[in-house]
Amino acid sequence: MTLAATAEDASFDPRTGERTGAVPHSTPDDVSRILHRASGAASVLAGLNPAIREGWLAAASASVLAASAELVDLARSETGLGVARLEGELARMAASARFYGAVAREGSYLAVSRDDLDGGSTIVRGNLPLGVVGVFGASNFPFGFGIFGHDVASALAAGCPVVVKAHPAHPRLSVRLGQVVRDALAASSAPEGTFDVVVGFDSGLQLVDSPLVRAVAFTGSQQAGMALVERGARRGIPVFAEMGTVNPVFVSPAAATDRDVIAQGFVDSFTLGAGQFCTKPGLILVPAGHGFVESITTCVARVAEEPLLTAGIAAAYRRGLAELDPHTAPDPRITPDPPAAAGYAVAPRVIAVSLDQLVPGSRLLDECFGPVALVAEYDTVAGALAALDRLQPSLAGSVFSGADGDEDAVAAIAQLAPRVGRVAVNAWPTGVATTWSQQHGGPWPATSRPDATSVGAAGLARFVRPVSLQNATSIQLPPMLQPQNPWNLPRRLNGRLVPCE
Repeated sequence: MTLAATAEDASFDPRTGERTGAVPHSTPDDVSRILHRASGAASVLAGLNPAIREGWLAAASASVLAASAELVDLARSETGLGVARLEGELARMAASARFYGAVAREGSYLAVSRDDLDGGSTIVRGNLPLGVVGVFGASNFPFGFGIFGHDVASALAAGCPVVVKAHPAHPRLSVRLGQVVRDALAASSAPEGTFDVVVGFDSGLQLVDSPLVRAVAFTGSQQAGMALVERGARRGIPVFAEMGTVNPVFVSPAAATDRDVIAQGFVDSFTLGAGQFCTKPGLILVPAGHGFVESITTCVARVAEEPLLTAGIAAAYRRGLAELDPHTAPDPRITPDPPAAAGYAVAPRVIAVSLDQLVPGSRLLDECFGPVALVAEYDTVAGALAALDRLQPSLAGSVFSGADGDEDAVAAIAQLAPRVGRVAVNAWPTGVATTWSQQHGGPWPATSRPDATSVGAAGLARFVRPVSLQNATSIQLPPMLQPQNPWNLPRRLNGRLVPCE
């Protein structure tokens, strides 16, 4: 990482490349004051019944929905994404926040247990909030993984104050959305410091370096994610970085009868949002001799150009195409900034490769962010499975099967399961449901923490840590561990699971 050269985050319209405004960076003193307020709120949040935090999240969700027209308009002007896409994402963001509040109220994430030991001793155990959490949102999901997205809402639900760094791809939206959320929390009597936003590269570094910040959540590129992981490791704090790699798709020979449906679904999925999803299927393995390459190519030809989020992402996409397919891709010497009049629009591409090219160290195994994907034909299922084994681990993978007894699909699922966070059977990996059973993570280099998820009920587990107290009296225990169970939590008593009333 290098220090920022300007004192503001400029805002651009990806459809035209024109500058539309700017947001000044937070000063070091601003960030310090925000962090001290957050630290002061940490013990208050930790001691509150999770049902209270559920109410805060519901109130903030309602305020966001009430301001949706303004927020969607801002998001569209800074991301180039369509209104329908943004309206849906905002609505899902609000619903996810309410979901995390309900997970907190249910209480099993606290993992409360009590054992009565020989000689009259007792030991109780439960999960306590970590404290202040710093969040770095994503460029490609201004709502879902932004200022009030999954990381923020799950950390608040877990009882942690949150300080979010505004993303430079949509700074005006970040600041305005932060104001809506902050005002709603204040109106719900959340303590000062529960939530805030900082702006600027150096402000983000200050978050990671501050001893008041106890964990960091990040969604974005591998380069930036690993830089934060290494920086956080200097003082031993967890950095939950969701980065993404090439998400593979395996089509069994028995599924080839659905060629045209699968081909169209593949193209729809890898070009969704101009290919700017971390779950984008980047490689499809198809049985040879069934016309998949031709069918996929035909479908791609019908997809129009779309703007990418920033000039830098568009330039990186063009460079990536040149590296993936140097014979037909644009000139690799393209300047970092495309002409302003053209905006950041790019055309989708599909590139045919052979299984022999999918080897460790190949550029083909690295993600190219944008609407490009690879298609490889295989002669034998064994050869396809061997190719899957050579890929980098990823967030998700898909397997398309024939009938229920399709043994090739069963083998592919078994091959993928240890290498991805989620296997989608006869479904595409784009689209991540916020549920109790969701896993949105994966082995490194897809994420920095393969045990964690950034979506779903288990996301709260990132922001708590277990502690045991031995021989403490009821008054000496925090409410969640008291034998009277004032928060009505599910508990494990002497090994037996006792649900809440």
